[in-house]
Amino acid sequence: MRIGIPTETTHEEKRVGLAPAGVDALIRSGHTVYIQSCAGIGSHFSDEDYRKTGANIVYSAEEVFLRSEMVVKVAPFSDAEAELLQENQTLFSFLHLAVGKKNIIEALLKKKITAIGYELIEDEQGLPVLQSMSEIAGQLSIQVAERYLESNLHGGRGILLGGITGVAPAAVVILGAGVVGTTAAKAALGRGAQVIVLDKDLTRLRAITNTFRQKVTTVVANPYTISRGVKFADVLIGAVLIKGIKAPSIVTEEMVKTMKKGAVIVDASIDQGGCIETSRITSISDPVYTSHDVIHYCVPNMPALVSRTASYGLNNAALNYIQNIADNGTENALRNDEGLASGVCAYSGYCSNEALANTFDLEYRRLRIFSTN
Repeated sequence: MRIGIPTETTHEEKRVGLAPAGVDALIRSGHTVYIQSCAGIGSHFSDEDYRKTGANIVYSAEEVFLRSEMVVKVAPFSDAEAELLQENQTLFSFLHLAVGKKNIIEALLKKKITAIGYELIEDEQGLPVLQSMSEIAGQLSIQVAERYLESNLHGGRGILLGGITGVAPAAVVILGAGVVGTTAAKAALGRGAQVIVLDKDLTRLRAITNTFRQKVTTVVANPYTISRGVKFADVLIGAVLIKGIKAPSIVTEEMVKTMKKGAVIVDASIDQGGCIETSRITSISDPVYTSHDVIHYCVPNMPALVSRTASYGLNNAALNYIQNIADNGTENALRNDEGLASGVCAYSGYCSNEALANTFDLEYRRLRIFSTN
């Protein structure tokens, strides 16, 4: 199969679709890889690194798309990239279509693209490709919050996350006990913070209690407990995820108004629309703003801050799925791997994700390849 890796065009996105190790594996299996020149530079992979694996270096995104049967990306598609797609191509990327523009999915349907969203692929343990980025986002959320608590940055509270003898540590309140929340709890606890995790799911809360040996306080999430936790927090981490749809806004503006002056919010759910009413998308170069005297950090592609680690993590998590389709063809791979098939948002000109179809009032059809009629 002919596989293309374009340079990411999203503002300040430095990750790359596949690391050289992944390209090498595909080429050793007999496939052809086209990678746009400088696609890996942001992750410190040179064109020569890819050339040594046998990849073909091309010099425009147009050439990547024209030559490829499968396109492997990182960030959601822009309007310009959607224009470059060729009919019947297979696409791997984080898509986040539920919080995107309708014209993007319309372009996927019009060109009969098989569009596979990394954030929707499932296995027995959960969402394996998304998990790799969530682990990074969880760690970074604490790293970022620690920085903005400092007095000299945007009027932070001037609190040391772990405190010192005789001085209490910061209170870190985490909304959501999934991968981001659990990883954030681990990072915050490791720095000596007081950590409170809220979630509706008691099973997840029990896992947090057992994992951290009761060193983390767990609370069942409801409007009352959320409002109390928000008011108490020096750091508030939004880590709410509902697969395939916009994140619910569980922290209201009125709750934010009750927060301490100089407290920090990191909304790690912002790539799915955000779970805090006062959140709005920011960028790596301009990451924060202040609302109601509370610092907000809302960068949707946070893992791009550590682009090399993130590119390796994405490569490790996604390569088997890419290899499966390359070796066996799209239809056979989807037929034999229901977890992979769960990531398909568009197939053969129709929307195959029910939540997405409902969001944009599109006709929904389940994947025909599984039909027994």
